[in-house]
Amino acid sequence: MTTLLDSYREHIVAAHKQPLFLLLVGFITSFVFIRFSVRMIRAQVRWWPGNVTPGGLHIHHMVFGLGFLLVGGIGVFATYGGRPWIDVFGLLFGIGCGLVLDEFALILHLDDVYWGEQGRKSVDAVIFGILFTALLLVGYVPLGVVPGQETRWGLITVISVNALASVITLIKGKLWTGLLGIMVPGLSWIGAIRLARPSSPWARWRYATRPRRRARALRRERLLHRRADRARTWLFDLIAGAPDKVPANHPAAHRVAERMAARATAHLDAHAARALARRSARLADRRSAAAHAGGTGTAGAAGGAHEGQAYGASGGGDGRGRGAQQRRRAVRAGRSRTYAVRPTGLEPRPERHSYLRTHTRRIRR
Repeated sequence: MTTLLDSYREHIVAAHKQPLFLLLVGFITSFVFIRFSVRMIRAQVRWWPGNVTPGGLHIHHMVFGLGFLLVGGIGVFATYGGRPWIDVFGLLFGIGCGLVLDEFALILHLDDVYWGEQGRKSVDAVIFGILFTALLLVGYVPLGVVPGQETRWGLITVISVNALASVITLIKGKLWTGLLGIMVPGLSWIGAIRLARPSSPWARWRYATRPRRRARALRRERLLHRRADRARTWLFDLIAGAPDKVPANHPAAHRVAERMAARATAHLDAHAARALARRSARLADRRSAAAHAGGTGTAGAAGGAHEGQAYGASGGGDGRGRGAQQRRRAVRAGRSRTYAVRPTGLEPRPERHSYLRTHTRRIRR
């Protein structure tokens, strides 16, 4: 115990890393606590307090995390980073980081996907944050440059190459290899050399014109990465809990169906509007024909001639044939081309829901 305390004083306190160390402690502690809390709530344990729901409103824990972040960040500037306040605010800032990043997937998708497959992105974000903070804690300063001492160019080169290899590995879709490669340099170099995963940005950019390499990547994905994915899923289930298997009657399963129903409804409404416009055009034609026949004093003969022109009973003697009559109807109905007159009967309509069905009268053309 004495050796541990001496090491802490030498490597943390004497090196002025205590605020960063407390930030990492708060980060890890808050993440572990909140994951334990939500798993107890999910298991419906009676002795656990449960969700915070004042007035029936469910407040997510990222709201409290934002409060911790604001208090910690503003407090450092307000106290000019003096001791012991910088240590306290560093701890508060770490607690806020853990609470906010635990719901990173909700912020990214703007949807409550905490227990879904998309919620695993929160665990990825937390692990990345912990590794990055630990990397800063292990190193004295970035790239190993110590003020007032001789620059170690060899160490700078190794760290720079490792950082580049880690970025390439992450772009190739190998998240865990890239994250662990930040702390273990050789691991990220191997990931940068090997083939990318077929769904990664690197494969979309580089393998689109290389079918053989893409086929090799697909074959390797099926053979090798399947086991790694199973191990990763097991580890994530152990850390964060298994995601929900959404049943068929779950509200989340109906969201896609609701969007498709809304699109179908809009299409059917447009179809009904076009049918109404065509029916209004036909009624207007008949009224105008009746009014014209009544004005000339030969209502019967003119009405018969007009009906013969409109429906094919006669060829027409005043220059208004069937084609002109159809074009006028098309313009009034809002269409840009003529259409053939169908036989008497109902127009074919797509199937509708019972609460959206509109009753259309049978129209004889």
